[in-house]
Amino acid sequence: MDSLAARTKELCRLYEIKPARSKGQNFLINDGIYQAMIAAADINKKDTILEVGPGLGFLTAALSKKAKRVVAVELDDKLAALLQIALDSQGVDNVEIVHQDILRFNPDKYFDSGENYRVVANLPYNITSIFLRTFLSSPRPPRSLVLMLQKEVAERICAQPPKMSLLSLSVQYYGHPQIIRTVPASDFWPQPAVDSALLRFDYLRNKTTKESLEFDKKFFRLARIGFSAKRKMLKNNLSGGLKLEPEVITGVFIKVGLQVKARAEDLSVEQWRLLVAAIPDFVL
Repeated sequence: MDSLAARTKELCRLYEIKPARSKGQNFLINDGIYQAMIAAADINKKDTILEVGPGLGFLTAALSKKAKRVVAVELDDKLAALLQIALDSQGVDNVEIVHQDILRFNPDKYFDSGENYRVVANLPYNITSIFLRTFLSSPRPPRSLVLMLQKEVAERICAQPPKMSLLSLSVQYYGHPQIIRTVPASDFWPQPAVDSALLRFDYLRNKTTKESLEFDKKFFRLARIGFSAKRKMLKNNLSGGLKLEPEVITGVFIKVGLQVKARAEDLSVEQWRLLVAAIPDFVL
């Protein structure tokens, strides 16, 4: 780890790169974690990888040896320029650097029709939720994601009843998240204030249809209402948010086998699906 830390600091010194907390620039300096990310992504020579936040390019170069093609999205001007220099010097020819905000990235522009892709990302912590929402609900979602996240956020994503949140529900609706390992703050430079975790997510939906998109819309509208007041019972949140009499909501709960006094965090994804299906269409 010392040699990687020294190389990281020397590159930043040479190119006058000052890691910015506002951009979530904490460089990983443990090569073992890079290898763990690659192993977790389960890459083969047929795969296309979307890498988010390539930074100094250590992981990018390793990914290029495993995958057919890598599209690396980097927002920072200096890092994007340095990454191009580093890859050219190594003779890497299967990496495309996209100098752009990942939240504005359009998969259709960079991936061929029918081309599946996997995401490997060392995400800035402040965009985790919106990144997941954007890519999981995309018409062209990734097959899988391997993400470096704040440990607390990763644990929230993987939570089960009775500790569900709108975040965990929103992610688990689309597939299965799993924490691979925790990563201490000391494995980064500059050292962040919190530990991280390596998370893998497998997208389970086979096909997006007009009907599934309509159900998605209803599901997340109901979920937002359900989690709107955490201390209240779910039936009270739904009654107020949907402008239905409490007795109507109670009847729906009984119909789908839910406890009348349940709170939003008590329900599994499947129970939410049953609830959405039982609420009259004209309400949602």
